[in-house]
Amino acid sequence: MEEELMSLIKVWVYATISISYCYYISTRIKAGVFRLLSVLPVCVLFLVLPLFVSSVHFSGSTAFFLAWLANFKLILLSFDQGPLFPLPPNLSRLICFTCFPIKLQQNPKPQNQLPKWVFAIKLAIFGLLLYMYEYKQYMSPTVLLVLYSLHIYLEYEILLAPLKVLLSISLGCDLEPQFNEPYLATSLQDFWGRRWNLMVPAILRPAVYVPVRRMAGRKMNSDQALFLGVFASFLVSGVVHELIFFYFTRESPTGEVTLFFVLHGVCTAAEGAAKRTSLVRRLKMSQMVSRLLTVGFVVLTGGWLFFPQLTRSGMIERLADEAFLFIDFVKHKFFYLRRNKLLKS
Repeated sequence: MEEELMSLIKVWVYATISISYCYYISTRIKAGVFRLLSVLPVCVLFLVLPLFVSSVHFSGSTAFFLAWLANFKLILLSFDQGPLFPLPPNLSRLICFTCFPIKLQQNPKPQNQLPKWVFAIKLAIFGLLLYMYEYKQYMSPTVLLVLYSLHIYLEYEILLAPLKVLLSISLGCDLEPQFNEPYLATSLQDFWGRRWNLMVPAILRPAVYVPVRRMAGRKMNSDQALFLGVFASFLVSGVVHELIFFYFTRESPTGEVTLFFVLHGVCTAAEGAAKRTSLVRRLKMSQMVSRLLTVGFVVLTGGWLFFPQLTRSGMIERLADEAFLFIDFVKHKFFYLRRNKLLKS
């Protein structure tokens, strides 16, 4: 664990130096192709850095933070667009907003936030899920699918929520949440656009959706351009997920996860088109039914296309094993420090 932590520290030292370079050139080179060419070496480096750590959690989070989000943010910044524009007032802010999935909260709505004890419940459920893996052989495929889905969601939120709080305190500003209770989604548009991993649509919208829709709108009608913009966004998301899965498994991409996002892109666009028809507008469906259909569709298609590559390579179990290893590591360090303190006193 100590050796892996040292590798992770080195990776983030390289990332910090690289962002410092980007901060410098952003103040010296005008937005456009030349700034993009100056940023591209950093983008290439960020694609390589996740390979320097072998832990599933470390490589996965580094890939998500740097190879995906940071690269897209820097490319957008090259043209004075995206969440990094206007340029943050100091280097430390630029490093945080580039390297982490955070975004300034524009319109705080504390009344819509769930009580803090809900997070404690999620933490308890996640702990229970980890221990349930010991009885995996007795579970049906349906139960395992629900287990995997809960694991991915809860682990993401449990890791990112404290990070958001720490960065919010450090930066002295309100930050948008990374998740907005996705299990309450009433449609695919609601799930992907307003509830799940919110930093991703915030990046894909200016990077893919808007330019594709604008270009398509020159030769197509508005509905067709919208469909193409949504489809392109999900396609890019699928390709990037293939890259993330490669960092996870170090195995050749299979195309399954890309197909998962392409399917959801088509269904999300079709859902949006259907909602604009008079027939669907007249239909009224209870929120409970909408939530069951939406979450059920995501889970079932995830079991078909998203999880197979992870389960074949044993990544889900490795995630659980590493969580237990981290807990043991923290316990060991805590008792070691406490014992030394008692001996000194």
